[in-house]
Amino acid sequence: MEWDVFLNPYKQSVEELKVKFKGVREQYIIENKHSPIEFVTGRVKPVASILDKTKRKNISLDDIETEIQDIAGIRIMCQFVDDISTVINMLKKRKDLEVIEERDYVNHKKPSGYRSFHVVISYPVQTVNGEKKILVEIQIRTLAMNFWATIEHSLNYKYAGAIPTNIQQRLQRAAEAAFRLDEEMSLIKGEIQEAQKIFEQKEQR
Repeated sequence: MEWDVFLNPYKQSVEELKVKFKGVREQYIIENKHSPIEFVTGRVKPVASILDKTKRKNISLDDIETEIQDIAGIRIMCQFVDDISTVINMLKKRKDLEVIEERDYVNHKKPSGYRSFHVVISYPVQTVNGEKKILVEIQIRTLAMNFWATIEHSLNYKYAGAIPTNIQQRLQRAAEAAFRLDEEMSLIKGEIQEAQKIFEQKEQR
């Protein structure tokens, strides 16, 4: 497998989508509206991680393109929980991509406490050999959910997926605390947005 050749369209899709979603945020700000997108990140799975997943899930190299949906990954961070559904609806209306799968871990959290909304899209990349449709996983989550998920990911890596029970319990409590934080912030959303507008206007002077 020529990995550079294989991964190039995935890298292209990540870069293009980052630009497009950052553009959406800018449009909201220019129109003086609350942006459901706070910031966007993206990455292409390292080759070692792809190979590790093929072994764990017993996927042949010939089936990687269809069986591994997160080789290209985009993460969209939101300030408020209800921004997540706004972003999902925005994705569904776009003509330059197709939503093909949804996984709601916001209302149906994982046993670990993990919360996020995953959308798998088919995204057409223009290559020198013509159009190629790439599967991209988009994770949409609040800043609080992202903070928790980042910590859990690091601990999973440290303990090779076998996090000690006492730390697992603390993580679950932390996940609930993060969700309560999101709920409280949602209750004062109007106040927060008003304060942010005042601050932004002051910064522009």
